[in-house]
Amino acid sequence: MSETTVGNWRTPALVVAAGCLLTVLVFGVRAGFGLFLEPMSSDFGWGREVFALSMAIQNLIWGLGQPFAGALADRYGTAKVLTAGLSIYAAGLFLMADAGTPAMLHLSGGFMIGLGMSASSFSIVLAAFGRLVPEEKRSWAFGVGTAAGSVGQFLVVPMGQAFLSAYGWSTALVLLAFGIVAMIALAPVLASGTEAAASVRTQSIGESLREAFGHRSFVYLTSGFFVCGFHVAFLSVHFPAFIVDAGLDPSLGAWAISVIGLFNIVGAYGAGVIGGRKSKKNLLCWIYFLRSIVFAVFILLPITNVSVLVFSALMGLLWLSTVPATSGLVVQMFGLPHMSMLFGIVFFGHQLGSFSGIWLGGYLYDQTGSYVVFWWLMVAVGVVATLLHWPIDERPVARLAEAR
Repeated sequence: MSETTVGNWRTPALVVAAGCLLTVLVFGVRAGFGLFLEPMSSDFGWGREVFALSMAIQNLIWGLGQPFAGALADRYGTAKVLTAGLSIYAAGLFLMADAGTPAMLHLSGGFMIGLGMSASSFSIVLAAFGRLVPEEKRSWAFGVGTAAGSVGQFLVVPMGQAFLSAYGWSTALVLLAFGIVAMIALAPVLASGTEAAASVRTQSIGESLREAFGHRSFVYLTSGFFVCGFHVAFLSVHFPAFIVDAGLDPSLGAWAISVIGLFNIVGAYGAGVIGGRKSKKNLLCWIYFLRSIVFAVFILLPITNVSVLVFSALMGLLWLSTVPATSGLVVQMFGLPHMSMLFGIVFFGHQLGSFSGIWLGGYLYDQTGSYVVFWWLMVAVGVVATLLHWPIDERPVARLAEAR
């Protein structure tokens, strides 16, 4: 069996469908955690920083665990890692439903869910696509898999809100946990023949890491992905509050996040298609540059219902459209055998950016009484990311070029 061939019953279409369904729920549940900030904080008399710290811990652990989860998936197979990750994720949700102290919330909603996501999120799923989907459809599959996360944001978040309104926050978390448990049944569909991978692996983990970190383009890619996390995490956590500060209806914040998710379906899918035909690093340069323009125009114009929704639609097109091109570059430059681990390292850069965006956004708001300074910082780092991606060399490393 080759790395891009699946068994008789596991067609590429079935693999992509299973991976997308899993990503819809895994990412959708995670995208709705903001719904629980106010009710949990009110019930326990906590300041909002307690819940915010848990979410920051979650993002950091998700990033820290990703390279290790990826290395385990490369070595022992995707199905085993997904099963373990989904189990930890569900356990974290069950414990979060009964978290009566900040420490328990940090353990369950922060550490456990972050660890579970590192072994069950789209990074692991996309690596499975890389092995199981033919090369000519690989970029398309990466785009579809990334878009599935936004389908979850668009569909699962309202479902979580319905559970919360009908049953309260604790029962809502339990119901979402059962949904994650159900996803374990899909793990075998994404099993990625480790014996086939081993037959073509010519590098040890150490050799792969030395090659990647000795390659300037890998360092540029990881540093640029930090900016992606910096942007999207700030908006996910702080944008609804920014809307309220502007004197607009709080419900507009939920609509804004939903619109971002809806338009990201188009953006992520489109990026996957374009990345299969055009330069991936040029695509990334345009995405980060356009983000900076959108941020600058938005903050310079009056903040209204219309401007918020238009901004959300434009940001949706640029939201996770970075993922297909970024993951595709890892495969293109370094090959498949250690893709899960290497993309996990790049994704760790993203999660460092997420942690920084969430924390620094709150810190600067406390210091200045507004988010204006941070918006202009978002513009600046977007330009930096554009410049970081420009010199990336997309060609396969010499080892791969010689083998081909």
